Amino acid sequence: MACGAEGPAEPLGGGEFASLLAALGPFEARPHIAVACSGGADSMALALLLHAWTQSAGGTLTALTVDHRLRPESAAEACRVAAWMRARGIAHETLVRPDVPLSGNLQAAARRIRYALMSAWCRERGVLHLALAHHLEDQAETLLLRLARGSGVDGLAAMALVSESPAVRLLRPLLRVPRARLAATLQAAGQAHVDDPSNENAAFRRVRLRRAEAVLAQEGLTAERLAETAARMARARAALDEAVAGLLARGAVLYAEGYAMLDPVEFKAAPDEIALRGLARVLATVAGRDYPPRLERIERLHRALCGAGAGPQSGRTLGGCRILPQGARALVCREPGAAGRVTAAAGLFAWDGRFRVAIDGDTGCEMRRLGRRGWADLVADRPDLRETRVPAAVRPSLPSFWYLDVVIAVPHLSYVRKGNDRRISSVREVAFAPIRPLTGSRFVSGQSGREGLTLGVAL
Repeated sequence: MACGAEGPAEPLGGGEFASLLAALGPFEARPHIAVACSGGADSMALALLLHAWTQSAGGTLTALTVDHRLRPESAAEACRVAAWMRARGIAHETLVRPDVPLSGNLQAAARRIRYALMSAWCRERGVLHLALAHHLEDQAETLLLRLARGSGVDGLAAMALVSESPAVRLLRPLLRVPRARLAATLQAAGQAHVDDPSNENAAFRRVRLRRAEAVLAQEGLTAERLAETAARMARARAALDEAVAGLLARGAVLYAEGYAMLDPVEFKAAPDEIALRGLARVLATVAGRDYPPRLERIERLHRALCGAGAGPQSGRTLGGCRILPQGARALVCREPGAAGRVTAAAGLFAWDGRFRVAIDGDTGCEMRRLGRRGWADLVADRPDLRETRVPAAVRPSLPSFWYLDVVIAVPHLSYVRKGNDRRISSVREVAFAPIRPLTGSRFVSGQSGREGLTLGVAL
């Protein structure tokens, strides 16, 4: 989208950039920041600006380039970016896409893999911040794309300046900066960049919108106007999020074993929009998914939860979760049949989108859901486990370690089969860290043998 400004664009100065970045803080002393750097003009400009900022803050910058292996020249381009970074004294890493086919929307699939690779790199090295070079025109295009899909307030808020994930904070300090100013910044620094031919491929909707920017600007739909609209929607979304956080603080308890208890009275008393958003958050969190079920299905759950009976009168499944009556409350837990695939228990990995697992080396075991047979094996070995406070509906979906088709450890039940201590002694952590956290610090964590949302287990 054209920014509509006349005259030559001014480079972005260090002081102005520092002000933009300060709005995304606070940052730790001597911060280590990673920056996504494809080698394009925008990301190269951000890398240079961040390098100067981190040097003044006594911190460290690492540029991350993802080689998607979608074009023959991509490896050579990554090497070129690495050389440019070395010449500037900036640490650089190239992350290569695994040899797995991309399905569905190519751009969306590549974006998911790109974020997964960079987030994993940051998590493994304790880097808290990953900076992205999205700018004013990107924000305007995102708003138009969401509008074309019929998005509501959340979608039309477009991209956030700061997005929190279990692994890293995503920072977008340039969302209010026009593309032309980044190009001027790069030119002033005498820095070359890579031109990605996909940016001119009219098969992509974003490219087609970019080509229509002049016509849209003539009708008043400039990048600035569209970005202002996104900012107003973001304010509305923030207000809704605050109200949802309050509802969840009063009416939801999330346990370290990955299930939630809801108070239907609180959800019934809340405005419908707030209650629906709260239910969507709970379902996405407990299921370990990026997105909740479709709205009409959540509306049906809301009617069942908040109807005359004040609570679900029977069990149901939705979005990979089971919703069950539990006295005056409603239990939301993972649907056992949908829970986690079998995974080699080695290194750092996420299991079922819900649990972060950290292991030093390779245990030689597998991680699976406990299942009904696993539970039967457990209580045969340890009958006292029948008295656990973990609800029966939750137990089959718990992460567990298996060796030769025998369950040998279930961290959330503090269980290790006798004689297997050494086999899993390298397990450092099995922590409930879902893809979509429920909410911020106002959320109240429940207790079930251990406290907190994060269960660190050293077996």
